[in-house]
Amino acid sequence: MIRQLSKFKKNDEGMYILYDRFTFDNFFKILLKNSLEHNDALDFIMTNCSLSCLIFQERIENKNYLGLSTEKAISDDLLKLKNETLFEIITNRFQFNYSRNVGKVSEEIRKCSPKTIADWEQYYYQNVRSKLHLIELGRRLYTKITEVLQAEIENITEQDCISYIITLVIKRTFDGYTSEKQTVYGQLQDILGVKIEPAPDEWDRLHNIDFYIKVKNKFIGLQIKPAGGVSHITQIYQERTQQAETHKKFTAKYGGKVFYIISIKAGDKKVIHNTEVIDEIKDEIQRLQNLN
Repeated sequence: MIRQLSKFKKNDEGMYILYDRFTFDNFFKILLKNSLEHNDALDFIMTNCSLSCLIFQERIENKNYLGLSTEKAISDDLLKLKNETLFEIITNRFQFNYSRNVGKVSEEIRKCSPKTIADWEQYYYQNVRSKLHLIELGRRLYTKITEVLQAEIENITEQDCISYIITLVIKRTFDGYTSEKQTVYGQLQDILGVKIEPAPDEWDRLHNIDFYIKVKNKFIGLQIKPAGGVSHITQIYQERTQQAETHKKFTAKYGGKVFYIISIKAGDKKVIHNTEVIDEIKDEIQRLQNLN
């Protein structure tokens, strides 16, 4: 057995280095092939190996080592990781995620301004590409994988590819969009030093309000609009003009003004583009606080 383990690197203390799951699993399987039971194999590793936090978390503490077998070429979690990596490589290589194939999703989701993933999915299928189109992209992805990486796709199905394409276009775009709104919302709350709360669905439908600030018995409305770039800001201001009447109704009913907060990407961060709105909101908060 020691001879079989000689291919694994050791540190200065003579301990086998098992810092990633692939290496750990291969080492563990050698122990199993030499008639050690799972717990005995673990005891050997704890005594003779240097382990990373990842191994403790993903193999030992959650007892995933008990599921390792000499009959399985790769563990389930690593198979999923391998497939995901493979999907991304082939999708990027053959440009299945380019706008000519899936549309300009960053721009389209901002036009849609969805509250739920179902809103975004319905909008996408009706206005950008059909679900049948994404299914066809998934089938083309499957064909490319089977042609280009035949040896790596024994466990990938056509349905895996279809699901990946749909998740990529629908769920991940939506998750990125909602994350952007929450990031700006958090920045604004810290700057103003007041509690900002999500608006009820009724306010969203009737008044186009995303969040609100309560001041005494009055409410200030906020609408956060992520912009894909400077060119998209003009469109946002056009939307603002179209929604002006619903905002007037909100002010008449709840006492506070409605403000547009435009977010743009600056490097890896989302920031407030129209920073002048911050002082305007502060002034409105002060005005409402001074009311009898």
